[in-house]
Amino acid sequence: MEFSIKSGSPEKQRVACVVVGVYENRRLSAPARIIDQASGGYLSEILRRGDMDGKAGSTLLLHHVPETLSDRVLLVGLGKEREFREKQYRDAVRAAVKTLDETGATEAALYLTEEAVRRRDQPWRVEQAVLVAMEAQYRFDQMKSKLEGEPRRPLRKLILAVSRRGLLPQGEAAAARGLAIAAGMKLAKDLGNLPGNVCTPGYLAEQGRLLAKEHGLEVEVLERADIEKLGMGSFLSVAKGSDEPPKFIILQHKGGGKKDKPLVLVGKGITFDSGGISLKPGADMDEMKYDMSGAAAVLGAMKAAAMLGLPLNVVGLIPTCENLPSGRANKPGDIVTSMSGQTIEILNTDAEGRLILCDALTYAERFEPAAVVDIATLTGACVIALGHVASGLMANDEGLARELLHAGETAYDRCWQLPLWDDYQEQLKSNFADMANIGGRPAGTITAACFLARFTKKYDWAHLDIAGTAWKSGKEKGSTGRPVPLLVHFLAGRAGQGKG
Repeated sequence: MEFSIKSGSPEKQRVACVVVGVYENRRLSAPARIIDQASGGYLSEILRRGDMDGKAGSTLLLHHVPETLSDRVLLVGLGKEREFREKQYRDAVRAAVKTLDETGATEAALYLTEEAVRRRDQPWRVEQAVLVAMEAQYRFDQMKSKLEGEPRRPLRKLILAVSRRGLLPQGEAAAARGLAIAAGMKLAKDLGNLPGNVCTPGYLAEQGRLLAKEHGLEVEVLERADIEKLGMGSFLSVAKGSDEPPKFIILQHKGGGKKDKPLVLVGKGITFDSGGISLKPGADMDEMKYDMSGAAAVLGAMKAAAMLGLPLNVVGLIPTCENLPSGRANKPGDIVTSMSGQTIEILNTDAEGRLILCDALTYAERFEPAAVVDIATLTGACVIALGHVASGLMANDEGLARELLHAGETAYDRCWQLPLWDDYQEQLKSNFADMANIGGRPAGTITAACFLARFTKKYDWAHLDIAGTAWKSGKEKGSTGRPVPLLVHFLAGRAGQGKG
């Protein structure tokens, strides 16, 4: 979809459709009142008849509204004005785009971006409108032989209104940022939605190469022999149960100075997780194709950083393999040696994500990073703790944690900080190795992060557990593309392009 930013009165827009809001109790928004006045009270009369009362999510399409230059006017219900917040705004934009797709109007001017949202400025509303519009039109149909339910004439161009001409530059920058984030999210969603027999470690590596070629990134893919030479025994122990060879993908966006320390993003890339010998229940095991969502988010964030030309150095590290049961697979009680030299007793082979991440985190040391953030669908415990709304955040540096919390709040891709106290390390004690790979049921999300913390003592580090936010289950099952927005705002903030 194409986006443009415009300042002007809604009744003077010569487009297929103008979109304005109506609050509950038939209260017209400011842009709607302008159209109402120009049309001699036409909208007010429609509302008085009871055609619409402004309830959230409702829409009403009007044709040939008097004294307007557009073919149609779409009224979108905004709900109660005093309760109009971020969620209600995004829901209203989504309802508008879906309705426009059904009307055959290929171009529209959206005036919902002029509605006040508490603590959010107009550039924020523009960026979110772009993201929501792209999300509303997202389809994953690559694996279908016959397409169904596609709009006959979908919306192709969306004009986003700003209240005055002085906001045009900010609006255009916000739209560009939204488009870059949306492109990164689309890449992450496409990869997450692909089945495990297509999106293999080799496929992920090839996507890394294509991304590098398209956006001028540097790329290196380490093969099994390279990984063995590095001494990544923990990573390789997970990979050995599968016939698919492991890959270690290294991407670099060099937008900063040669001496500038990079930010390193590490993404968990288990392209299918059966649990290994500690086999998962069969129900919903198909969703374990999403266990590479951390890797997909890193690829998406790298794409967005390149599109925005962020003036900083970013490294993406992706250890990727499958976790399957076989005669070669890890067994409970096995002990492996990580790249750091620390030994790990594997009490549960389904706690494999931390086994591949720990070696990647050790590898990150060679970049002398400014900070490292790993992203992983790591624990079911995080879903129980935070549901599907917030990602879990743990960090060994409070400043870095605050940055990520702020980036998530700005992006409306929120995370919640959990403690990383040394007290929890007690649960990882082993009689036979330096540590166990699990700490029991209590505080499972925290002890998983405590495990990773043992490999991150040489730099500032944060861990994002996205097990509850990376995908949706049920009727709308699919990848969400999170936390690409959070990561992009974090990177933009480090590049001096952050927003309040």
